[in-house]
Amino acid sequence: MKRAATLRLLSDLSNFSGAARLREFLAADPAVRVRCSPDGRHLLLLRAPGAPAPQLLVAVQAPGEELERAWPAGHPSPLDAFFLPWPVRPALVLVWESGLAEVWGSGVGPGWRLLQSTELCPDGGARVVAVAAPRGRLVWCEERPAETAAFCHCVCVRTLEPSGEAGTNLGRTHLLLHHCPAFRLLASRKELFLVPTTTTWPGVDHILLIWSPGKGKMMVAAPSLRLSHSKSLNPGRGDSWDFRTLLRGLPGLLCPRQPLTVHTWAPTPQGLLLLDFRGTVSLVQSHGGTRAVGTLQEAPVGLAGSAALGTFRGTLACVLGSTLELLDMSSGQLLERKVLSTDRVHLLEPLAPGTKDEELMETRGGLRLLSALGLFQVGWEAPQSLELPSAEDLVFEEACEYYQRRSLRGAQLTPEELRHNNIFRAPQALASILQGHVSPSTLLTTLRAELRDYRSLEQLKAQLVAGDDEETGWTELAEQEVARLLRTELMGDQLAQLNTIFQALPTAAWGAILRALQLQPDGNGRLRSQAPPDVWKKVLGGTAVGKEPPNGVLPPFELLCQCLCQLEPRWLPPFVELAQQQGGPGWGAGAPGLPLYRRALAVLGTEGTRPEALELELLLGSGRPKAVLQAVEQLVQKEQWERALEAGLALGPSSPLLRSEIFKLLLAEFARHRRLDAHLPLLCRLCPPDLAPAELLLLLQTHLPEESEPLTPFPEAGVKPPLTVGLLRVLLEQTGAQGRPSGPVLSLYEDILCDQGTPPPTPPRGPMTALQASDHPGPGAWAPSGQGLCVTDTG
Repeated sequence: MKRAATLRLLSDLSNFSGAARLREFLAADPAVRVRCSPDGRHLLLLRAPGAPAPQLLVAVQAPGEELERAWPAGHPSPLDAFFLPWPVRPALVLVWESGLAEVWGSGVGPGWRLLQSTELCPDGGARVVAVAAPRGRLVWCEERPAETAAFCHCVCVRTLEPSGEAGTNLGRTHLLLHHCPAFRLLASRKELFLVPTTTTWPGVDHILLIWSPGKGKMMVAAPSLRLSHSKSLNPGRGDSWDFRTLLRGLPGLLCPRQPLTVHTWAPTPQGLLLLDFRGTVSLVQSHGGTRAVGTLQEAPVGLAGSAALGTFRGTLACVLGSTLELLDMSSGQLLERKVLSTDRVHLLEPLAPGTKDEELMETRGGLRLLSALGLFQVGWEAPQSLELPSAEDLVFEEACEYYQRRSLRGAQLTPEELRHNNIFRAPQALASILQGHVSPSTLLTTLRAELRDYRSLEQLKAQLVAGDDEETGWTELAEQEVARLLRTELMGDQLAQLNTIFQALPTAAWGAILRALQLQPDGNGRLRSQAPPDVWKKVLGGTAVGKEPPNGVLPPFELLCQCLCQLEPRWLPPFVELAQQQGGPGWGAGAPGLPLYRRALAVLGTEGTRPEALELELLLGSGRPKAVLQAVEQLVQKEQWERALEAGLALGPSSPLLRSEIFKLLLAEFARHRRLDAHLPLLCRLCPPDLAPAELLLLLQTHLPEESEPLTPFPEAGVKPPLTVGLLRVLLEQTGAQGRPSGPVLSLYEDILCDQGTPPPTPPRGPMTALQASDHPGPGAWAPSGQGLCVTDTG
């Protein structure tokens, strides 16, 4: 039977003191701030500063006397006002922008009276920009003009405690945050949310803070990045945080992001609700996680549109203008939509847990709405017929009887045990399906795969019982089980079961992996895969850094590497290289920055005990500069010159620095001995194009061996000749040719030495006319000084 939402009138406001003034406030000013006392009998209405008098009204449900206060022009009205959280004796606190705080109370005598007045900012010059009162505390954000413009605010807290006739005591001030931007403060029953405002510095306007006083923790969250981090913050122990220092330790939260474009914030017992301008409602929970709740049919129109959010019994209520929408908090489904007769509706806070009034207790199953027309309650209508158990309850009751019949233990199973015990997966999965958490298409796909596996297992069971080809049967069973496990979340029992199959039947298990990942050689010694990213994501998942797998259970990737080392070691480097191409950011659980080649090296053993050939292949195929350089150094130590040169030449143009480092490493060996002479052409190909001859000579000079005896033109027999200019000729010519067109002039005459242009004209050899004689220099210009030689053609 479909539930129906009801909107029930609780009061037409006539039973409140000052009912006429109360209706006037609600009808005339849409921006009036409305708060309800914890016992539900007092309504506080506060107009914004600058509004017409009176600015403050406290209406009391009879019997009682209202409180009405007005501040004349030139005297600012309170910035905010709150009821204190203990409902025994009504009390409220008023806070001004200047830092003045007043506590008012009633109940001892007739009317309201001032109980206490104090200054929150005794130093002067500070300005309060936001204030909240979470469960026995007064928290405010103040601006200090002496600080820098971007981070000139701080957040302070004082305790509020009930005390006899005085009503309350304000404790000493504790500093929670300093050097922080302006925050808006929103309080729920257990948490205080510090959210950015329109004036928050652009670099941090996507970050919000969640303070849990009971836990002594401050959660830093970035909903747009889906990141959060917890810090200890207990003012009772003197804890205080510099906001700038806090964020410097969390560089991941400072990624450039768009600011939070939020139309309405609303604290609830489940967390902080936020409504954006697209009509999407999200929930920021106390641990910093953010999840989408649902999307409204209508989106708010600009900042001027009014909106209010609230929750009751797993239902989200949103009042947007004159429309009330009810959404399921679990699925985001729209349950009901109502059009109200007014667009000025306020949602009231839920009643305090200690409320004992029977009349008010009836309203705790719904949400109260206040308007000038009266006080209403929205809730779900209880069915008049006999209430039948839900489908979920029937599932667990039936499963309880089934498991009890098959159980060998004497203890009695209960439906509650099945709900919370992770061993019994089938009834929990069926209950989730009945709740609508699984879409029909996903459900159909899952059921097809499960039924296919079930049929195959039954056939294999009959084959093994009959004793027909047992080895083939076990192999097929292992392959099917590995394929089934790859469709699940490989954690806990599933991961342990996968390890057991690889230990018992490694060949069959690897065959199943081949088919799941669709691995095929490409003819060049490499592997290719056409498997979807979801399969690779499960295979590449790992464990947290510094945490050993429980009971020696290996993650899937390490398990496959270990299996390849046993079956086909030569395919391990190509498999790791393919996995590096398939991996996405953050796929290694808990260790997104740990490269896959290091995880594969850990499977081979500790350093010094690994197979050298496999280690070199993994380092060279990793694509990481440090790993490739480490592999080249090992090849140099083994004097495998050609392979070391090929490793450097295999690097593309995108790695010029790494190629240069490898060239300098091999050039140093070329300067020390003559074992690299045969590979000089490859060394020339590796030479960086921007290396000048002078730099080349300086590098060689650094690594030339020291000669203890004077050099001779012809070394003795058995002694290796030193490095000569002839050996360097090819390198020098190559570096000179590369640097000539655009390189700087190194000397005054280098442009002459390097000039390949037209030489000067030769002297004339025949008789010249007067015109030719004027164009050519005389014979004296070509003859040495003091000689009057003249060469003529007598021909």
